[in-house]
Amino acid sequence: MTTAYQRHLARLHRIEDWVLTVLVVSMVLLAGTQILLRNVFNSGFVWAEPVLAILFFWGAMLGAIVATREDQHIGLDFIAHFVTGAKLRIARFLVLAFAAALCALMAWYSYLMVSENVGSSAGEVAGIPAWVQQLIMPLGFGVMALRFLIRAVSPPRPSQAETAPETGA
Repeated sequence: MTTAYQRHLARLHRIEDWVLTVLVVSMVLLAGTQILLRNVFNSGFVWAEPVLAILFFWGAMLGAIVATREDQHIGLDFIAHFVTGAKLRIARFLVLAFAAALCALMAWYSYLMVSENVGSSAGEVAGIPAWVQQLIMPLGFGVMALRFLIRAVSPPRPSQAETAPETGA
């Protein structure tokens, strides 16, 4: 039996996966269309490359969020070869807490950057304000910080019990 929390969490994970999928498909379609227009019709969309760069940036951040969720981020596997038991659990906590702190700092400073751009037309691309383009940074780093923090204080998953602590960001 699943709890309401688990159902909401599963729904959030599906939304993350779908948004990432839509971004990747949009990038492929836009890039393919741009290549076709450029090579066959000697034309193209003036706004395509900057929009592709924005989509790539958003996709990279959403990919990092999903990687954090799935424990597929950079790890420090070599520590498990030198320590075990309580020392490994302490090392895991320290590394995950440090990753959470770094992501929280990145979320805060990117929030400050985004808030400075609200209302400004500087950096606007294809009608998309700079702050909208950058909004994924405080959101993404905030979600990653929360996930790292939760994992730092939670027991390792069964597949992680014998592995090394992870690091993120």
